Amino acid sequence: MSATEYVVLLDEDGQEIGTAPKASVHGTETALHLAFSCHVYNSRGETLVTRRALDKQTWPGVWSNSFCGHPRPAEPVSDAVHRRAAEELGLELHDVRLALPLFRYRAVDASGIVEYEICPVYTALVDAEPRLNPREVADAQWVDPADLAVSLRATPWAFSPWLVLQAEQLGIFDTPAPPAARWDRAS
Repeated sequence: MSATEYVVLLDEDGQEIGTAPKASVHGTETALHLAFSCHVYNSRGETLVTRRALDKQTWPGVWSNSFCGHPRPAEPVSDAVHRRAAEELGLELHDVRLALPLFRYRAVDASGIVEYEICPVYTALVDAEPRLNPREVADAQWVDPADLAVSLRATPWAFSPWLVLQAEQLGIFDTPAPPAARWDRAS
């Protein structure tokens, strides 16, 4: 197996046009590529926020959603979500749902590195505590979504730009009940 990770390149319409080494798509000239984000909730309705490892290429040390990643070429995105949950957080996900299928963003970090992704956003439930992979995650905390909304409004610069945008689109800013609390686990 090759040590080089590849990502799926996309055209402006979101159609696959090829692949590229992951290391080549996060720079000052970043090609549009496929990624995903996941917001994990526990049975108390809290969401898991994570602090990106300090040696991450993009947004090192900032707080973000539970985890993100890139599907491998020919890997279904939902499979990649489960794979990365295990790799980054040691978690087995339940009740995985596609919440924002068309989420797309472009952001530039303080060093000039660009993230440019079509990034479907998922939500999931877990019954366990995370086991952090220190190469990916420096810290993690369960928070009430309402408290997260307060922090995102007060200090958006302390969070990944995609978390701020996703929180707006997921309704975290204006929904008093956490999304997990509305789910019926028996269905």
